Amino acid sequence: MEIVWYGQSCFRIRGRGCSLVTDPYPPELGATLPKLTTSMVAISRDDANHSYVRALRGKPYVVAGPGEYEVAGIFVQGVPMKRSGGTKDSPGVRITSYVIELEGVTVCHLGQLDSMPTQEQIELFNDVDILLVPVGGHGVLTGTRAAEVVNLIEPGIVIPMQYRVKGLQGPGKTQYDTTNRFFKELAVEPQEAIESLTLTRSQVPDSTRVVTLEPTLA
Repeated sequence: MEIVWYGQSCFRIRGRGCSLVTDPYPPELGATLPKLTTSMVAISRDDANHSYVRALRGKPYVVAGPGEYEVAGIFVQGVPMKRSGGTKDSPGVRITSYVIELEGVTVCHLGQLDSMPTQEQIELFNDVDILLVPVGGHGVLTGTRAAEVVNLIEPGIVIPMQYRVKGLQGPGKTQYDTTNRFFKELAVEPQEAIESLTLTRSQVPDSTRVVTLEPTLA
């Protein structure tokens, strides 16, 4: 399996002969996505900044909410979540986190999460090998909250997303925070970013390791 990050919450998770792209975004955010061919696209929020499917080549199968899906050997479970705020009568924006199984490796993409998951939701993420977690605050988890989520889920590998990247804008043209707080809360040293992560199930570490990806921008 190979994981490539394109900034924001957009990743390509690729196996032999199949792939899944998450949350493609429009050029208005500051960068143009490469023309990607993919089997499936998963959208975590019904928002123009996370559902720019026209950036992708062909006609991938689109997943945009809770449920169970299987395409080309990729198994996906959409887990309903909600963002903070709202009232009893108006629950606020609902989002979807995704548990993705490919070639024996389980990846969890938390989407636009901005508050702590419930215990029931945490249990759905118990067997996650790789966690893709937002850390930049300003509409998603802060570095502190993101570290708390990591400690609850205890994945083998953590890949931070949605933090300050040169050339990309945050929500409402604001800037996300950097990863500094996230690394500090996890008590790990920032590391040099790599272009992509390639691994098999047997290479998933027993204790949590943070991997920083260099965003691939056109």
